[in-house]
Amino acid sequence: MHSLKEGDNVLIIANDATSTEDIKRKITKNVEITSTSVSRIQNIETKSFDFIICKDQLEAIISDSVLPKVLTLLKPGGIFAVADTISNIPKIEFELKVNGFVNIKQNDGVLYCSKPNYELGSSTKLNLKAKPAKAVWKIDDTIEDDMIDPDNLLDEDDLIKPDSSSLRVCATTGKRKACKDCSCGLAEELTGETKANTVNSENAKSSCGNCYLGDAFRCAACPYLGMPAFKPGEKVQLAGNLLKSDI
Repeated sequence: MHSLKEGDNVLIIANDATSTEDIKRKITKNVEITSTSVSRIQNIETKSFDFIICKDQLEAIISDSVLPKVLTLLKPGGIFAVADTISNIPKIEFELKVNGFVNIKQNDGVLYCSKPNYELGSSTKLNLKAKPAKAVWKIDDTIEDDMIDPDNLLDEDDLIKPDSSSLRVCATTGKRKACKDCSCGLAEELTGETKANTVNSENAKSSCGNCYLGDAFRCAACPYLGMPAFKPGEKVQLAGNLLKSDI
């Protein structure tokens, strides 16, 4: 028998005395033996069996919904052995699992399973004051060689100090836009910038004659490079905010 030990308490479930005696003869250990049938198993009150053996009664046990009773009669970790002819192993394993049995396996034609190592309805107290686990990752563990130097993210243009005149804003609007009655000189300054951004296409010379079509048709030295497309002979006017920083 599987895992039988001296002094174990064994329950045999069989349909007749002949089957019961046949199982007893195969038990070589000195154990306490109780026998019953499927119809009388509900009358057993003892809940301390180390081993329950079923002989040709598994189908009746499942059809009569006796598996929960079998589970309660076992000790935590106790074993239920099925010495039966089983044609549909997956179905039997499913029935055993849904009724709480674990560690299901076969050996020498006998199907074994066990009760979990705890009693049904048992509980345990949680230690909610346990020390928190140590941090898995810390900033101190970072290798300095792998860190990016922020100075390497800047180029020479980023280090040039901006002209203070380009940062000048109107005290009324709070923006680089002159108010209606501007008297601080910002209006004149913005007017000068607008004129500087105006190009007369009549005075500019083109070597290809297609500069008015846009940057796709302009060479690297084109005087209109970066300006919008225009009609031949018209003045090209840039919006006043094109040369302003978005910041």
